[in-house]
Amino acid sequence: MGFLLRIMLATAFVNLAPAVAQGPKKAVASPALQKEFDGFIEKFRAALRTNDSAAVAGMTRLPFMNDSAIRDAAQFRAKTYPTSFTAKNRACIQRGKAVYDRDQENNDNYFVFCGELIFVFTKTPAGFLFTEVGAND
Repeated sequence: MGFLLRIMLATAFVNLAPAVAQGPKKAVASPALQKEFDGFIEKFRAALRTNDSAAVAGMTRLPFMNDSAIRDAAQFRAKTYPTSFTAKNRACIQRGKAVYDRDQENNDNYFVFCGELIFVFTKTPAGFLFTEVGAND
């Protein structure tokens, strides 16, 4: 009996090895979600091309990053836009590839990596919005 049990355990481990080696599956956006994001990012990039801070603010979840000091479009345009959307960062977002992932709360997010910053776009009940800028660590 012991020999048969060892054979069964060995077989189970051999069959599990490829699944363990692959690690967690990478999230993939559905075609409908990808299409919705593509439409959003096209408008967002158009606003950046013309340096239209009002349009960018209109595509941003406010208060920005839950900061009460950036609770409306005027505050976003005054405090966040000039520092986060420099000419270099606007150019990067124009050409950068957006990477899809889901967060711990099961939100659909796209990330654009620009040097030391990450620009985050999240699917909300109102559609996609710019939701965060963070450090690229």
